[in-house]
This record gives sequence, C-alpha cells and structure tokens, in this order.
Amino acid sequence: MRNKIINDKYTDYVYEAFDIQNKEETIVEIPVNFHDCKTFDWNIGVIYGGSGTGKTTLLKKFGLIDDFNFDNNKSLISNFDWLEPSEATKVLSSIGLASVPTWLRPFNVLSNGEQYRAKLAYLIAKADTNDTILVDEYTSVVDRDVAKAMSNALQKYIRRENKKIILASCHFDIMSWLQPDWIYSPIKGRVERPDCLRREDIKLQIYRCRTSAWAIYKQHHYLTQELNEKSNCYQIDWNGKNVAFIAILPFPGVGDEKTRRISRIVVLPDFQGLGIGKKLIDYISGLYLKLNHQMYIRTMNPAFGIALTKDIKNWEATSSNLKIPGPDTSGRKLIYRPSYSFKYIGPIIDDDTRMIEMKSESYQYWHVNDLSLF
Repeated sequence: MRNKIINDKYTDYVYEAFDIQNKEETIVEIPVNFHDCKTFDWNIGVIYGGSGTGKTTLLKKFGLIDDFNFDNNKSLISNFDWLEPSEATKVLSSIGLASVPTWLRPFNVLSNGEQYRAKLAYLIAKADTNDTILVDEYTSVVDRDVAKAMSNALQKYIRRENKKIILASCHFDIMSWLQPDWIYSPIKGRVERPDCLRREDIKLQIYRCRTSAWAIYKQHHYLTQELNEKSNCYQIDWNGKNVAFIAILPFPGVGDEKTRRISRIVVLPDFQGLGIGKKLIDYISGLYLKLNHQMYIRTMNPAFGIALTKDIKNWEATSSNLKIPGPDTSGRKLIYRPSYSFKYIGPIIDDDTRMIEMKSESYQYWHVNDLSLF
C-alpha cells in the first residue's frame, strides 16, 4: 500500500533527524491471502492483529464497511423501520439486547455496550442473504466482560441464521466466545482454522440481598418498577460486577402455602446474551424445590418465553400459558394480554439453602452460593 507524502517543515525535521531516504511516499506491505477461506463453509471470520497491522485495509478487501447513524429523535426500535415490529424485537433480543425499556430509548442515551449491540443488530438485520457483514474495531470500546457476553450472543445468532460475518479486532480474549471458523493474522499472512477454543468458566456469585438493591435494576424491567417489600431478593455478581437480580414471592391461590413465583428477573443489558437469566431461574427454582417450594413464572418477554418453551426438561407450560388472564380475585395487578406461564419440573438443586431460609433482620450475614455458567 503506497501513500504520497505531503512535505512540510515537520516531515523535513523527521528526514533530517532519522536519516529517512524516501521523501516521496510511504510503503506498507500487508500480505493478502484469503484463498483458503473460500475452500470451506464458514459463518464467522476474524482478522486479528495489533494497531497498524492493516486490519481495516484487509477488511475492505471483502467490500464496503457500512457507516450509519441512528435517528436520536426516534426510539431505538423505531430505527429498524424496514422490519416488522416483531422481527425488530427478535433481532435485538438475539444479539443480547433484550432489555425492553432500552428499545424505547433513543440511541444517544444508551451505554457504550448497548450502543455497540444496537449497531451490530442494525448491520445484521440490514444484510441480505448473500451479503458478508463487515465489522471494524470489534469490541474496542467496551468492557472486556461485556465483550465476551456480546460475542457469545452474536455467534449464536449468526450460526442460527446461517449468515456470514467478518470482524476485525485487536483483542484475542473474545475468540473463545466467538468460536470463529477462521482467523487471519496480517503478521502470519495466512488463514488459520483454530482448534476448539475452550471458553473460560463463568462463576456467578449469588447473594441474598435487601430490596433496596432493586434500585440498580428497576429501570431495565419491562413492567412496573415497583417491588413488593416482602420479596426474597437475590443479587448475582460476576468478577465483582453486578450482573442480575431476582425476586421471589408467595403465589396465593395456586398450590399450597409453600408455592412460590418469580416476580422479578433482570439481567443488566451489558451481560445479556450469556444465558444468565435462564440459568439463574433454573438454579433458584431447584434450590427452592429442595425446601418443597414449587416455583412458577409468568413473562411477556418473547425471547425468555421461547427459551422456557424449548426447555421441556425443566419447565412445563401451565393451563394459562399464552392465554388472557381471567378476572383478578387475588388482589394482584394482572395485565390482560397473553403471556407465557410455566411451572418448574426440573431437578432439586442440592446446594446450601441457608440464603433462602434467612430472615430479613439477619442480612448482616449475606450467604453466597457459587453457580458455574459454563
């Protein structure tokens, strides 16, 4: 790659100080050999290398890198106006941006992680069947744990929809989460097909917490931000970061006095796409079952409802699944539209249940249970 030098006093200083001979042009040689990736089927490719190695130049060999701006006068989801609303929600959820309140906010008020996912969703949704999606500087502006969650959601969606995407990145920590079909290094100058890249274990810490912890999560819940003060509440951390929140209440009128329901479940947007929410409700429900508490859940989140529908080993649809509720006789505020409704039928989780049995006045002792996600 040749570039003409525009000479001035600054370039003259460099020539004299460092004895540069060529004063007319700069030459950068970037080996280009993508032939091998045309010899096998693939969905995800990565051009990997440090700054200045020519990743962007190589990426452009596959086509134009799309540049676009969101309309900040519209809600995020309204920027996907070439799709049907149901398809727009599906794309956003599949890329790990499943926080319903986020869909209603303009792009410019979202966090870095949310904005990055929104851009990925837009690029993916705009791509035609035979297009190759090109993404430069992948995950360069987001927290590394956020990058892992995002990569996991992205690779699942790309493979499920059988699309092609090439990402240029200087970060190797995402590789095991992307599971790319090929990696190209400008330094090596060849396509390599990586062996199985083992993802690191994710260990979540689950704490019993006060209802005041809800303040961190309430703006991301798609229903009311209110929380019943009688809830048993749990906070989930990963690498010292707040990740998720779950609240449990008695379920009057269903089963017996030990019957419980999941009244709130929120995974913060930066950590969606790892399956934390589903893993968490399975774990908590099995833990409660050890104490003979039967667990139920009702949700209108389509991605969550579909995940529960598919998991026939752990969750069974109730008679009210996808039906409009009848007249309210329980004193609870019901929403009169179809929702997903399930009962936990999975195994008992034989872990320490002290945090379930704790009384609210004993919170100076917050018991911790560890949960491995992968």
